[in-house]
Amino acid sequence: MSTNRRKFIQQSLKASAAVYAASMGMSAASYARIIGANDRVRVGVAGYSERFKFSLLPCFQHHYKELNFDIVAVSDLWKIRREEGQAFIKEKMGHDIMAYRNNEELYASKSVDAVIISTADFQHALHAIEAVQAGCDAYVEKPFAETMEDNKAAMKAVKASGKIVQIGSQRRSGVNYKAADEFIKAGKFGKITMVELSWNVNQPGRWRRPGLVAQLKESDTDWKRFLMNRPFEAWDPRKYLEYRLFWPYSSGMPGQWMSHQIDTVHWFTGLKHPRSVVANGGIYMWNDGRRNWDTTTAVFDYGSNEKDGFQVIFTSRMHNGDENPTEIYYSNGGEMNLNTNKISPKGGLRKNHADAMQMQPNLLPELNLTDNAPKVVASANTGGDVLTSAHMRNWMECVRSRMQPNAPVEAGYYHSIANIMTTAASRTGMKATFDEVKQEVMVGGKVFKY
Repeated sequence: MSTNRRKFIQQSLKASAAVYAASMGMSAASYARIIGANDRVRVGVAGYSERFKFSLLPCFQHHYKELNFDIVAVSDLWKIRREEGQAFIKEKMGHDIMAYRNNEELYASKSVDAVIISTADFQHALHAIEAVQAGCDAYVEKPFAETMEDNKAAMKAVKASGKIVQIGSQRRSGVNYKAADEFIKAGKFGKITMVELSWNVNQPGRWRRPGLVAQLKESDTDWKRFLMNRPFEAWDPRKYLEYRLFWPYSSGMPGQWMSHQIDTVHWFTGLKHPRSVVANGGIYMWNDGRRNWDTTTAVFDYGSNEKDGFQVIFTSRMHNGDENPTEIYYSNGGEMNLNTNKISPKGGLRKNHADAMQMQPNLLPELNLTDNAPKVVASANTGGDVLTSAHMRNWMECVRSRMQPNAPVEAGYYHSIANIMTTAASRTGMKATFDEVKQEVMVGGKVFKY
């Protein structure tokens, strides 16, 4: 090829790229940084957690070779976790892994294109901000944010960055949940009148890490960096490792469990947040110094008014249960049970009761949500559940395509509003509402602050 011909083709490609970038609302420089189809995506791990070790990494391994991704680095404040993570990931990935003392060092290395964030609950939104401002795409575990201050700041940063951020609400990648969403949005289910959500366990050691607490020394970590924007407290290894038990480092049940389930309510209905939340509960069993409840009941009012409104009830207890989360949607015609993945006329308006009021009976058909769904099987060699595997793949594919993932930042923003409203109601004993203009959770006519 002649020199002139080569220059012409290169200039034409650059011009085409500039036009495409402009059509996508990106600068030419931003477009140039998009990873090519044949380039390996270098991934860093921000926080070597049990969630990462036992679920996120196995699910990543289901797809990384096919999609040409790789894990090259890990960041963790605690020396023991950092070294364990480095050794474990090296074993699983088959090559050396760089280890960094904190995220600043990780990003300064310029060694990663994307990160998987699985740090403490209250850090997720703040670490998402760090990631996108460092030019990285991110898979961010839920709950996305535990305060509206963090929630708004992270939403703004992600939207301004144009980066691909997947919130770890893996139900959004489940074939059964997708089928439920389609059925409801098609109008086949009828008006939702109530939703029952529950998550119960009987595990004294849930969220407790006594063995690890005994190993943790302040000199081996960075307590001030861990606290980030939370009020300073004296060093406490329990709050560092058992943070799910201690507000304001975690809301506990709302952030850990309810965030998954309330997200499906927002997804299926298109609603962004509840109108109001009330909550009650307490520490009835595990008096071990925790701040967060071991028993919770929260009641949500959804909809713009009573005519299109419905109620959601979330209950959770940590002293009796088999960890079989319940998600049941009700209409006048029956129910949608996402435990059994069945739609049925159970509880619907039957003929004898309808006749008495000169009404028509209203009964849903018997349907299985997964009858026509493709089967997704996780690898027996690596572990990981099918929902998280599908969700991780969706993120990886979107990093390639630059399309929005199944659980974009908006999903995290909205489930966080519901979580924060629940926290506000539980910690104040008052009804929590949401101010659309201020984008603030309100209790007693005032903005809720932790």
